[in-house]
Amino acid sequence: MQETIKMEIDDSVVKDENIDAPEISYEKKLRFVNAIAKPLASKKLTKKIYKCIKKGEHTAIICEQFLSILASKYKNHVRNGLKDVQKHLRRGEKGLVVFAGDVYPIDIMCHLPIICEDKDIPYCFTPSRMDIGAAMNMKRGSLVVLITESYYYRELYDEIKAAMKTLSAPL
Repeated sequence: MQETIKMEIDDSVVKDENIDAPEISYEKKLRFVNAIAKPLASKKLTKKIYKCIKKGEHTAIICEQFLSILASKYKNHVRNGLKDVQKHLRRGEKGLVVFAGDVYPIDIMCHLPIICEDKDIPYCFTPSRMDIGAAMNMKRGSLVVLITESYYYRELYDEIKAAMKTLSAPL
């Protein structure tokens, strides 16, 4: 005789687990931005960038689950990390590059904006690396992200690309 076990989720436990540190405002995050973080995305553009990163990561998960045969071709719409982004930029991959503005020491990534300018790839800085990591559904922060174009989020991608091109270029 088989017994079935009903599993119920206690809402109070779930709510307690999701409590994190208090959210820091955009203006307070700007205090920790380094000297080379130009052009810096506005608060509105930063939210759109994080939304696009979330959609890219969500698309990767869907493709991996349902298209297991074709997953390797379609799952990498968002490249994460310094080494991975640098490797794909040098190989000629196009997209939008988002840097974290609160990176110290700046020597570890100060060469990448120059590579982006040479290859005509739009880029910008956001105030927090932890927010980039949170947008990618990770617990750790991320220094740099390369978002490639996909038909899943094309409208948002084009809107962000146009906004990045209108940002003032660094001197």
